[in-house]
Amino acid sequence: MYTIIDIESNGAGYRKESIIEVAIFRYDGHTITDQFISLVNPESDITPFVQKLTKITPKMVKSAPKFHEIAKRIIEITDGTTLVGHNIDFDYRMLRQSFKRLGYEFKINTLDTIPLAKKLIPDQDSYSLGKLCKSIGIPLIDEHRASGDARATLELFKLLKTKDNSKEIIQQHHEESNAKNYINKIKELTQDLPSEKGFLYFQNASGAIIFEEYVDDLFKVSKKIFNSKSKKFVEIQNEVEQITYELTGTDTIAKLVLINRNKSKKQFLPYGLFYKNDKYLVDKNSKHQEKPILKFKNFSQGNKVKNYINQDELLKNHQLLEKTISLKNRNEIWIGKGRNLGEKSFLILEKGKLIGFGYYELYHQIQSREKLNKLQIEVKKVTPEITNELKLSLLKKEYEIVQLPEK
Repeated sequence: MYTIIDIESNGAGYRKESIIEVAIFRYDGHTITDQFISLVNPESDITPFVQKLTKITPKMVKSAPKFHEIAKRIIEITDGTTLVGHNIDFDYRMLRQSFKRLGYEFKINTLDTIPLAKKLIPDQDSYSLGKLCKSIGIPLIDEHRASGDARATLELFKLLKTKDNSKEIIQQHHEESNAKNYINKIKELTQDLPSEKGFLYFQNASGAIIFEEYVDDLFKVSKKIFNSKSKKFVEIQNEVEQITYELTGTDTIAKLVLINRNKSKKQFLPYGLFYKNDKYLVDKNSKHQEKPILKFKNFSQGNKVKNYINQDELLKNHQLLEKTISLKNRNEIWIGKGRNLGEKSFLILEKGKLIGFGYYELYHQIQSREKLNKLQIEVKKVTPEITNELKLSLLKKEYEIVQLPEK
């Protein structure tokens, strides 16, 4: 039993996409026994490129069901089947991440028609669905719409089954279902990692953490570790059985978490922003007796900040810049990015000192000091690097700032 699927997404960034249309045909090897086709409200924007490609507009999906309203139907129609698609990795990933947002783990055996077509219909100029169908005479109506592409994929799959004298389909199904080789291990462990900043944990069979680090891209760094040939990482590759992660929302909070865990490393910030002869310059701190206005890990980072300041007529005023980034006497809540879409992070400054941080759900109010005290995590230590980062955040206006409620 098979389910042939095609999904259209809203074109958002990698692993941040949302489904805007889905088509699924349940196929018993002879006839279609069930089908489900629906537009989906992504609850977010559709990129102009996708609108032009699919002809699906925001107006069309506004009244369409949201994913959580069709999730049960997708589970029912795919139950007990192998999921078939043309580049199935994309469709399967879209389903997994959509279900994951609902707190549900969606798992199913898959089959990709692209490698099968390459084996059974060799020497084609292209194996994209549109060009392949045109080449072999399969009608493709409504290309780049889920129903049209899924129907064409079904017809292609029927042809492949007919040509499958050596049982390539059965063989591939068996391999994908049962293979425990290294490639599958990497795919299994990394396929649902987000391309977000966060703490990355590699664990062995007993659950012990054998590698942990704060990284800029959880997915990319994990793949890099698996591709490494260094002795350190080869040992980790062989031992790892599970990858978990912890999102933090902002770099500042990540560094505060490390400090609270006594795992922070002193940052080397050798470059600084100075004000000389009525202009700003970025230079090595060692060349100057006075303290820099801001510090940076490299010249490039400092130069970007300098250019940002010079584009702002007000910030060109040295005294105004110093006032803008000063933490003195600040009694504020700084509200920033959370770990997920329904959350915000916050920093608490009292009398200019960072005293706490935490997270809150968007539907909660944090207007009272009592509620803040319940949510906040105490800051054990504020390093000069953290202070410098807070000043940079003020300069770049990275936080929404509100007055700290009185006790």
